Amino acid sequence: MSIIFISDIHLSSDKPHLTDFFKSFIGQCCETATHIYILGDLFDLWLGDDDESHFAREVKATLKKATDKGINLFFQKGNKDFTIGKKFARQTNIQILPDEYIVDHFGQRALLMHGDSLCTDDIDYQKFRKKSRHPLYLWCLLKIPLNFRKKLAAKWRKDNFEAKLLKDEEIMDVSESTVLEKMQIHDVEVLLHGHTHRPNIHKNSFGQRIVLGEWSERAWYVSLDQSGFDLKFSPI
Repeated sequence: MSIIFISDIHLSSDKPHLTDFFKSFIGQCCETATHIYILGDLFDLWLGDDDESHFAREVKATLKKATDKGINLFFQKGNKDFTIGKKFARQTNIQILPDEYIVDHFGQRALLMHGDSLCTDDIDYQKFRKKSRHPLYLWCLLKIPLNFRKKLAAKWRKDNFEAKLLKDEEIMDVSESTVLEKMQIHDVEVLLHGHTHRPNIHKNSFGQRIVLGEWSERAWYVSLDQSGFDLKFSPI
């Protein structure tokens, strides 16, 4: 049996083929894995646990089915679904993890992160991240009616897309110095994250940084067993 890590699935109601693939993938994992870690951006956008759309119920049912089968299912918040909260966790029996979390399986210790907090050269984004994670900001946001939140989200997406066009690609990747700092603080030889959509395994002075990819044409995942970490993908 193995441990599975995924991120940046970006599920949305307008990509039903991706939801179907995700359901199949989780079903297969239930046969071969004991733990599944979702390292953020499960959704292309999650606006609050009061979303009771057919799409939202379908995804929650998929997760609940896995946990009902005994799968240990963990979730770290990403930049697109940081409003997932306690209600969602209760409905699915997932465990919500902090932004930095250490796992230890098969004698392998690793630091798990979504990855956006590692992009410290993108100062404007880090300012937004700090503001948007503040409990008061979240409380105010979730008090807005869901339909209006959707209109706000459409504007945020447009603004974010335009801002990205003006940014250097390099500042939207992780800062190597921040990576090394986090690995030193947590005393790990492996850092596993997503967010940047640049799947690869990077060597550094502390060990290795494994980057998960976005689910688009391929479903990227990392499998961990007694032989170690393995970055893989399945065609979608």
